[in-house]
Amino acid sequence: MKKSFLFFAIFSILAFGNISGKKVFETYCWGCHHQTSEAFGPPFEQIASKRTKEEIRAMIADPKAVSKIFGYKRNAMPSFTLKEDELEAISNYILSYKPKDSNSTDINNTKSK
Repeated sequence: MKKSFLFFAIFSILAFGNISGKKVFETYCWGCHHQTSEAFGPPFEQIASKRTKEEIRAMIADPKAVSKIFGYKRNAMPSFTLKEDELEAISNYILSYKPKDSNSTDINNTKSK
C-alpha cells in the first residue's frame, strides 16, 4: 500500500508538477487575449513578434511601469502575481506564437527568390 502511494505521489509530481503555459493562459489571460486574433488586448502573435521574453515577463508583473517605459499613454492590463514557474510558462507560451521568419526555408514555400 505504501509503495503504491509513493509511486502515485512521484508520478503526480513528474506528470503534473510542471505548469503549462496554456493552463496559465486559460487561467489569467484568456479574458483579454487570444493567441492569433485581436481581442481586448493584442494577440500573442503580435506580442511575440515585438517583445523579448524579459519585456513580456515585466509587462505581466508590472504593466503600469512597463507601459510608461514603452511610452504608452494608457494601459488596461492588471498586474499579476505569478509564481516563477507560471511566469516562465506563460512567457514561453506567448513566444511560441512568434511568426516564422519569412526568409526561412519552408518546404511548402513556392515563392522563388
